[in-house]
This record gives sequence, structure tokens and C-alpha cells, in this order.
Amino acid sequence: MNDKLITPTGRYHDQLIREDGHCIDYGWRSNIVVDRCRALLTAFMRGDGNVEPGVQFILLGRGQSGWDSTPPAPPVAGTTSLVDSSPELITIADPAMVLSYLDSTGSEVLVPHNCVQITITLGPGTLPTSISEPLYPLREFGLFGRYDGADYMIDYVRHPVINVGPADTLVRKIRLVF
Repeated sequence: MNDKLITPTGRYHDQLIREDGHCIDYGWRSNIVVDRCRALLTAFMRGDGNVEPGVQFILLGRGQSGWDSTPPAPPVAGTTSLVDSSPELITIADPAMVLSYLDSTGSEVLVPHNCVQITITLGPGTLPTSISEPLYPLREFGLFGRYDGADYMIDYVRHPVINVGPADTLVRKIRLVF
């Protein structure tokens, strides 16, 4: 049975604000809502198992440095994890992550709608840097939910490297449309 529909869909937008206030806007780009998101939705609709409500966390990863010269193949819907084996974790409990409903015009609304926006604001010092790695090379991210204690990827992106410095702020907005 191949009943995959065009929805749900995802898009993301990055802005990197340098220490001097200069803003680099990467624009809106598409991402992939993976199969396990659909599994979470069906479990929720059926009232099955222990589905913890909503997005639980985002993982931010370095991906592979080789992607800088040879872009990776696009991710597939069956993707379940990041390539980076030690990504950075931001949970829903962290004030850096804010979820909001958007209406069809893209305006925030207080009641559930068919679009949810996840805004992650990573202030100075959020991503680890060191003398050997003065910039954090961000190349991938994934949103995750949880079902029966297991992490389920919802959304995944591989993108060109964004080198985040220790004094930079990265604002990432992710929109999921159902």
C-alpha cells in the first residue's frame, strides 16, 4: 500500500547573527518529514501506546565535512537518525525552543491549526567550540518525538555548512504543515 500523500511537509529558515550584528539570511528551504512522523501521528490518532505529546527535542549535528565539497544525497523518508554520532541536544523544556501555531497567512494564532512552527534561538556559547574547532560546523538537524519510550524522528535536514562562532546567534525556524 503506497498511500503517502504530499503532506505533511516541512520548511526551515536560518538566520545567523554575527557578534558585530551582521545578519546572514539563508532564506526558506524545504526539508523532509520522515516516515516515523507518520507513525507517531497514526499512534496519536488511534490512542495507541504511550505517545509523549509533540516535538520533544531537536538534534543539531556536524554531519560530514566531505559534504562541503560534495553535497550529500538528499535524505530519504526512512531516515531515523543523524549522521553525526554526537549531536547537540535542545529539548522542548529549554527556553531556546518555542512552538507556535500558524494560520494560513503565516500569522501566529493561539488555537491549533494545520501548521506548527518551531523556533530555536541558539545564543552565544550554545554550540560547543574549542581552540581546535573555533567555529561549530552545523550541517544537519532532526526533530524528534517519543513513542513508548523510543525516540522517533519527525523531520530531517542536511544543508550546506553554517559555521557558528562562539559569539554568534543562530535563529532557526522550522514549519510543519499537516
